[in-house]
Order: sequence, then structure tokens, then C-alpha cells
Amino acid sequence: MLSQISLVDVSTYLPGEPIGAEYYADSAGSDELRDNLMFRAPKFRHHVGPDETATDMVERAAQGLIERHGREAVENVDVLITHAQMPDMPFYGGGGSIAHRLGMRPSWVLDLHNGGCAAFVLALNVARKLLTSGEGSTALIAIAQNAAGQIFDQPGVRRKAQAAIPGDGAAVGLVTLADRSPVLDIECRTYGEYAGDMTLAVDPPRKWWQPGPGEGSIGFTETKIAKVLARGNRQVPEVALAVCDRIGLASKDIDLLVTNQPNRVFLRNWREALDVPQERHRDTYEDCGNLFGAGIPINLDRAICEGQVKTGDVVMMAAFAHAGDFAGAAAFRWGGRG
Repeated sequence: MLSQISLVDVSTYLPGEPIGAEYYADSAGSDELRDNLMFRAPKFRHHVGPDETATDMVERAAQGLIERHGREAVENVDVLITHAQMPDMPFYGGGGSIAHRLGMRPSWVLDLHNGGCAAFVLALNVARKLLTSGEGSTALIAIAQNAAGQIFDQPGVRRKAQAAIPGDGAAVGLVTLADRSPVLDIECRTYGEYAGDMTLAVDPPRKWWQPGPGEGSIGFTETKIAKVLARGNRQVPEVALAVCDRIGLASKDIDLLVTNQPNRVFLRNWREALDVPQERHRDTYEDCGNLFGAGIPINLDRAICEGQVKTGDVVMMAAFAHAGDFAGAAAFRWGGRG
């Protein structure tokens, strides 16, 4: 049995037409955080449709894989790993409905919540553990980011500076026991001491499930933002460098860096810390905003489609989640779509 997994391909989906910055231009005028570096808006982003589910988004994202590899490549997957920022139902994840929609009968269905913006890396690590231990030969990773057009487009939340940053999108990744596009190493770290630092703010206060007049948003303050900036600036380079050390690669020799993309400040600081020039750090921030967990696979797909990553290139994927409670990095050598 092979002990090597490969990230064979990724396929993505962006909902609707791009929404320009003018959509929010006059909304955040009274927000005291409007001038914070964290909330400098991208030019565009996409919003999930009013009746579009996370399962719909994943199904649409999977079409590229089906076109390139055949429907059976998806239907015969042994392991399905999913992450949705806004599950279609709060009591359970979307793995079952995604499996049914794609015609799958996987032996394993896992829904991951704690991965956040680093969910793709976490899912790749889980897939590696399962496949190399004999639990199957193929895995599908499915990520749906769908909060921008739902949470952040509420009339009250839309007036906050934070609302202009998120964008929606979905992605799937096909992982197999093979050496075609080998995963070289993965590093995942949990920082449980920060797990409670991302909060839901509602006025008047209530639990998330209780009815009430106020709309929920992320509870940002200047102090919290400073802490998140410090953690994110440190964690992403740390996990990426840990992987570099183990595979014997200097960070400046990374052929393509793909990270999550919370804002321009993080993107700049990460590539400077890793000594990677801007042309080798892929991001779609200006076109898509903060894609959260879908950011890494969507940026990777763009890079592949546009020829930015070539056969034999080493790709480093790195991200941190929430207020810094999780971070992960993974490197693989791209073998081409075949």
C-alpha cells in the first residue's frame, strides 16, 4: 500500500456577479473601526444567492473535477471531509447532503468546524492520516464560505466596517494515494488559549439561537484586533517555516505561496516574513475579499488555471483561523492536471 498522498486537483465556484466597493461606500461612516487596517475593503467580492445552500455551492464547485476526471472519480470517493462557515442546518454538518448530491457512498464522512480559514490544510492532514492507514484510496475535501451574503449583508451589520471584507465561494480538492502531486509535509497547531477570543456581538445581548431584535456580527474591538494581528503575523510564518525545515527547503525558494487572505496587511507581512516576492504569493483579495476557508483552494485553482504554478513547483499553503486558535501549513509538489 502506498504511504504517499497527492493533491491531484482542485475545482472552485464563485456565486453571482462581483459586488463592488461602492455597495458599502456610505454604510460604515459611523463605525469607529472604519479606518482600521483590518477593514480596508477590497474592490470586489461575491455573495451567495438568497436561496443558495452550502450544498449547492459545493456541487457547483465539483463540476470542474467531474469534467476533468469523470463523474466516477467523485462518486467513488472513500472519504468525504467538509467545512462550511454557515452550515445549512445548525445541528449537523453538510457531509450527508453533499455525499447524496454528488452520488457518493463514502466510508467516512467528516465535518470540520475548528479549521476555520485553515480548514483546507486541516482536511488535507485528516485525509492523509485516513488514506495512509488503509481507510481508502481517495478523499474529497469540500469547503463552502457563505457568510458574506448572509451574516454580513444584514441591514444592520452592513453598516459596520467589517461587512465590506468577506466574500463567498466554494472549493473542492481531490486527494488520492499516489505520487503524482505528492504532499511533502503538513504542520497543524492548536492554540486553545485563544479559542474564546472570537465572539458574536448582538445588541441587545443574547445567545446565538435566541430570538431578538439585534443582528449578530463579529465582536471586534481595537484591543482584539491588535491581538489577532500579532497572532496571525506570527503563526502563519511559524507553521510554514516548520514545514520548510522538515522538507529541506528555504522559504525564499517556495515556488508559490498560497495563504488565507483576511486583509492586505497580513498578506504583505506573511510574504515579507517568508522572503517570498509578491509575484509568487497568490491572492485574489481585490477580486474576492476574505474567502476564509475557501481562500486557499480558490487561489490555488486560479494559479493553476493561469499557469502561475508549473509541474514540479513546490506550493506552500498556510493559514490561521478565527482569532488565532488554529494554524496549519502544507507543502506539495505540483504534478500537473494531466
